[in-house]
Amino acid sequence: MIRRLSRTRLSGTRLSDTRLSRTGPVEPSVFSLTDLLAEALAGMLQRPARSALTALGTVLGVGTFVAILGLTATASSQIDARFNSLTATEVSVEDVASEQNEYAGPAFPEDADARVEKLNGVRSAGVYWPVRLDAATTVRSAPVGDAADGSRAEVVAASPGVLEAAEPTLAQGKLYDDLMSDNNEYVAVIGSGVASRLGITTLETRPAVFVGDQPFTVTGIIEDTERKADLLLSVVVPRTTAEKIWGPPEGSGAMMLISTELGAAQQVAKLAPTALRPDHPEYLKAVPPPDPKMLRSGVSGDLSQLFLLLAAICLVIGAVGIANTTLVAVLERTGEIGLRRALGARGRHITVQFLAESGALGALGGLIGTSLGVLTVVGVALARDWTPVVHPAAAAAAPVIGLVTGVLAGLYPAWRASRIEPAEALRR
Repeated sequence: MIRRLSRTRLSGTRLSDTRLSRTGPVEPSVFSLTDLLAEALAGMLQRPARSALTALGTVLGVGTFVAILGLTATASSQIDARFNSLTATEVSVEDVASEQNEYAGPAFPEDADARVEKLNGVRSAGVYWPVRLDAATTVRSAPVGDAADGSRAEVVAASPGVLEAAEPTLAQGKLYDDLMSDNNEYVAVIGSGVASRLGITTLETRPAVFVGDQPFTVTGIIEDTERKADLLLSVVVPRTTAEKIWGPPEGSGAMMLISTELGAAQQVAKLAPTALRPDHPEYLKAVPPPDPKMLRSGVSGDLSQLFLLLAAICLVIGAVGIANTTLVAVLERTGEIGLRRALGARGRHITVQFLAESGALGALGGLIGTSLGVLTVVGVALARDWTPVVHPAAAAAAPVIGLVTGVLAGLYPAWRASRIEPAEALRR
């Protein structure tokens, strides 16, 4: 019996060896790139509605990312142009004589406007200061004792050049000129806010504004200004008239507003103190406009940080959506995964398949989001009559961001799918 058993075992061993020698070693299963793409496409088209909703988060995130970068660049260029056309043509000159010499009087000469306007690049210039009134002095549309109530509107003494440099838009009337100022006429220009408070709606009746008991005939009502918006809440009277009634400005209260040609502000700021006071240029301090590049970079940085944070939030939401949907798909396709494993698919094949599906959804969402983002930038620019600016690097990187988002979102579901045992999966 022992000899027969040993012969049987030997013969069996020889038989198996013969079979192995005939068939050769078992070749490992291969998952080609073509099969991978086909399976990923089939997995997405199997439930198109779910795939569309899954990619929606990436579409919103990438679209917001592209739109934010494009709108920020477009708005920055418009801010720069706006800044150059207004603020970059404005120079302020301050009276600092009292800081240099406590016995020095007002630093601005009487012909300050004419001196500065002789400089190349100067459009208009004028001296102004807020008039210091007594606590009991109010601004009224009727004499003291009449029914009209008074208000504490600011009274500004200004030469005609200040009104020209402010570039106001008049609702009614006109500005006072050099002739009125030289003759010390009691005229005033008021802002729309003051006119509303005082109940002045028309200039046909030649209304007057009373500062205390002193009347000023209103020649014009300012509706808006390009510079010095505080004039809208002020009563502006000629500089010479203010000096006659209330005296010169106290201390270093006077300032000069200069409107220049584009590109001349920096040079005018250097020459203005010497042109005004060649004997003591240190009594005056010229303040040129800030660098437009610094302003643009600051505004762009603030906008970019804010909106890129919103884009990142959208991308995270999209990634969570892809991860959740891919994980649900893994649970629903457990039987399919088990069958594939039983037929020879390895764990890495399953991992790559689900990563390909989630990556494809992310890339598709990135492409659609990039297109929508660019269209948003162009649409807003056309509506605002701006020049659209979209960086090619941002448009090219956006689909890649969608792809990376999809792959990262599918890492855990793909790993979970590769860990499913074939026998257990086939039982479900």
